[in-house]
Amino acid sequence: MVDLGNYNELEIAREVDFGVYLTSEDGDILLPRKYIPEGAKVGDFVRVFVYRDSEDRVIATNLKPYATVGEFAGLLCKDTSGFGAFMDWGLEKDLLVPLNNQKDKMVPGRRYCVYIYLDDASDRIVGTSKINKFLNTDISQLKEGEQVNLLIADYTDLGYNVIINNEYKGLLYRNEVFKDLEIGDKVPGYIKTIRPDDKVDVTLRKPDADTFSEMDETAARVMQLLEEQGGTLNLSDKSDPEDIYTIVGVSKKMFKRAIGSLYKEGKIQLFDDYIKLRR
Repeated sequence: MVDLGNYNELEIAREVDFGVYLTSEDGDILLPRKYIPEGAKVGDFVRVFVYRDSEDRVIATNLKPYATVGEFAGLLCKDTSGFGAFMDWGLEKDLLVPLNNQKDKMVPGRRYCVYIYLDDASDRIVGTSKINKFLNTDISQLKEGEQVNLLIADYTDLGYNVIINNEYKGLLYRNEVFKDLEIGDKVPGYIKTIRPDDKVDVTLRKPDADTFSEMDETAARVMQLLEEQGGTLNLSDKSDPEDIYTIVGVSKKMFKRAIGSLYKEGKIQLFDDYIKLRR
């Protein structure tokens, strides 16, 4: 049986002017000529993504969607209509998010975290931004300190809601982030805390990292930047965290520790809006 909304290994059965037909238990499936892998011929097996085209026919492609059935993704809303929103998911036919599947009314030009699934009633691939019911609430398999994959799902006052390993909900606090993140971004992270209420806090930094070693590395980086810029660096302990991260690549907290150490060692001078190498 063909796995609709996912990748399938199918055999090329015959060639026609406009493409090739692939054999499946559900009948032959068209792979349009522009998607035929170079050198493929009758009898070869090809890996294709199978979905329904704009005329509701089952069709194959070698294009890769941003996510498959059973996965979450941050997708851009391209257009809306009276019955739903159309999301760019990397294929010629946009993904429909029906009105009753929208947590909030979708707006063209904005990105939303969407779960993709096969609707049993219509046998069509659709999306939903009501993602909570598709998340696993049994977090017994997660362990503090474990490295995980994070998908940025939404913004909150505290930071970002994330999806952990395409399965669990987590929270990434704003003060843990020192770079711009957008809905749909995928980043490596770590389980920081599993709270008594079974909510999960995550971090982008390894929790058991050697902070003293990191401070030494940061101090060395600051000294290198000072040498490269003629002895003056336009950063201080009052600088914006994002500016510090952009220039030095560390958090403001770590930067302050590093320059404090360099000051105590008599290597730098501290000013309100810059630091200076002590010659």
